[in-house]
Amino acid sequence: MSRRLVLSGIAAMAALLAPGASATDEIAPGRVVKDAVYRTVGGRPLRLDLYVHPAVRKKPGPVLIHFHGGGWARGARPESWTGFRPYVAAGFSVVTVEYRLAGAARAPAAVEDARCALHWVDANAERYGFDRARIVVSGTSAGAHLALMVGLLPDENAIDPAECRGAGRAAAVVDLYGPTDLTATKDASGARHATVANWIGEGDGADRMARRMSPIAWLRSDVPPVFIGHGDADPVVPVAQSIDLKRRLDELAVPADLFIVPGGGHGKFDADSQRMMTARVLAFLCGRSIPDPRACAEKN
Repeated sequence: MSRRLVLSGIAAMAALLAPGASATDEIAPGRVVKDAVYRTVGGRPLRLDLYVHPAVRKKPGPVLIHFHGGGWARGARPESWTGFRPYVAAGFSVVTVEYRLAGAARAPAAVEDARCALHWVDANAERYGFDRARIVVSGTSAGAHLALMVGLLPDENAIDPAECRGAGRAAAVVDLYGPTDLTATKDASGARHATVANWIGEGDGADRMARRMSPIAWLRSDVPPVFIGHGDADPVVPVAQSIDLKRRLDELAVPADLFIVPGGGHGKFDADSQRMMTARVLAFLCGRSIPDPRACAEKN
């Protein structure tokens, strides 16, 4: 896709996302499925919510699997689909995922669950009208880390639970200010960042787990395209981690885009920057022919 077309697409999408856009044109999910169990671990069911696009009644469409943030220790999947309006408007169904938090199970539990969610979506694609070739995994903060791990792990790995092997392949990853190198979270004294330590543990094996749980450890030339968004004033996850990820992807010739919000904190972006970032995500995905073609058409 040419640079002119990409920039034109971004401008058009930003206009559609602007406050003045017509509410009468809003597309809502045609079917909502709450609390579907995608895995049971130790007697505990893990659930996800599905917001199925009405267009899948005619043909399979793209699906966005989203993992919430919260330092692997808190947070929950969104209660509704409304935060994903631009993706639904672009033809996506949306799946939001519950995963085990650090208080219930430390690393690699959340990654195992996230991979199992991908496996479930892939296995149930025909039932819900999902196009297996157009599965996008996304997340914010720790959820973006999970999205990266889901997208970057190879088919054969020692992390996937036996029942979730052959999880399928993501068509793209949307990483919004996620940590990418957990080995680089120690301070000058050698103490690991408390949030990371709470999830991966301390003592023997922690360094090995930090490497194993670092998305950059799984980079290869055949990984899916990656969109990266980050604020350059993020006090939680240094923007340098996203810049380094983009550099490594470029070296491997993996399609990638990096959108940096000037003055942006840890997801605390102003409304205009948020709209532009979402537009840039969708333009990136359009460059991979993932959304509804009509949403990717150049606007004049």
